[in-house]
Amino acid sequence: MDKARIVILGGGMVAGYAAKQMVEMGLRGGDLTIVSADDEVPYERPPLSKGFLAGKDSDESIRISPSEFYRDHGIDLRLRCEVARVDVGAKVLRMNRGGELGFEKLVVATGARVRVFDVPGAKLAGIHYLRSMDDSRRIREHAGRAKRAVVVGGGFIGMEVAAVLAQKRIATTMILRSGRIWDQFFTPEMSRFFEDYYTARGVRFERNAAIESFAGDGAVRSVRLAGGQEIPVDIVVAGIGVQPVTDVLASSGIEVDDGVVVNEFLESNRADVYAAGDVANYYDVLFGKRRRVEHWDNAVSQGQQCGRLLMGERELFRHVPYFFSDVFDLSYEFWGDTSDADQVVRRGDLTGKSFSVWWLRGEQPVAAFVMNRPDDEREAAPKWIESKRRVVARELEDTTRALV
Repeated sequence: MDKARIVILGGGMVAGYAAKQMVEMGLRGGDLTIVSADDEVPYERPPLSKGFLAGKDSDESIRISPSEFYRDHGIDLRLRCEVARVDVGAKVLRMNRGGELGFEKLVVATGARVRVFDVPGAKLAGIHYLRSMDDSRRIREHAGRAKRAVVVGGGFIGMEVAAVLAQKRIATTMILRSGRIWDQFFTPEMSRFFEDYYTARGVRFERNAAIESFAGDGAVRSVRLAGGQEIPVDIVVAGIGVQPVTDVLASSGIEVDDGVVVNEFLESNRADVYAAGDVANYYDVLFGKRRRVEHWDNAVSQGQQCGRLLMGERELFRHVPYFFSDVFDLSYEFWGDTSDADQVVRRGDLTGKSFSVWWLRGEQPVAAFVMNRPDDEREAAPKWIESKRRVVARELEDTTRALV
């Protein structure tokens, strides 16, 4: 049986950034094995719904490190390798096709899988979900010969994909389960701004809509909504959520509850077993609550944190949740958590392309959205949230004041 001192289960962004961190800290050749079900070396995920989907980014440009990096530093990167079961007691991974891999320390970084439709016609060709590089390639190829598209979901994946398709001059309809775009995050004014922006660029919206079925002869040709409306279509892309991949942990003794439950050090309830990225349900020391985050920055930061931890630096994970997005010619960033806010403050013009939105609890900023604003706002957002700085709402609204 093969053995490794450190095994990362999952070949995504956590693995890519943990490996870089450990190499920078003097990782010895032969100490790290990455077990990945993917057929690509670890790559960045954000371009899959942006530049890579649009055909602007190449395979090589979105890799976290070139393939030679792993060979040159003695990292055993096992692609197309699926694990059937994790035996924590024996410290062994048991593979689907036979074989075993022993470990001293294990990082669970299995990520998440997309939720899929369970309605008639859901298995027709031309209905796509976006999670991997291969998924993005297939959508890009199909979009090249499509004239009509439906994007299901109004979150960041749906927004980014719809923007790319519309810029390819494909007649695009977004189907929203709720009455406005990304209502779980955007304020009504923010939703209105983005809906108007998309509409001006040819995107249509179907709000408060549920999909009843898909129809077509082998390939999808129409989407039927509850209520009977049918939308002709050549391609469907769905962004209807993901769920953490924890199947391989069944009977392992590792605590699972909406992902792998870990503490503020990313440690599970079993010794020498950690979790990071989309699969990690971690304790957020800044907000005093548990959360599981499905964004790029979290995977990067937790991958680096695991790298430091496995190289002997045991420090708690203290991090302001963050993500960014690019849609059409707009770029925005977000920090924090809006869920416990009791006040919203706006800076700039929400009918224009330059504004920021700040969520407060009492006089403490807990979240901020910043788009095309001065650097002082970008710099203040994470700093103020982490330091729990007190601010006065009327002063925050005053755009003549720099945020220092």
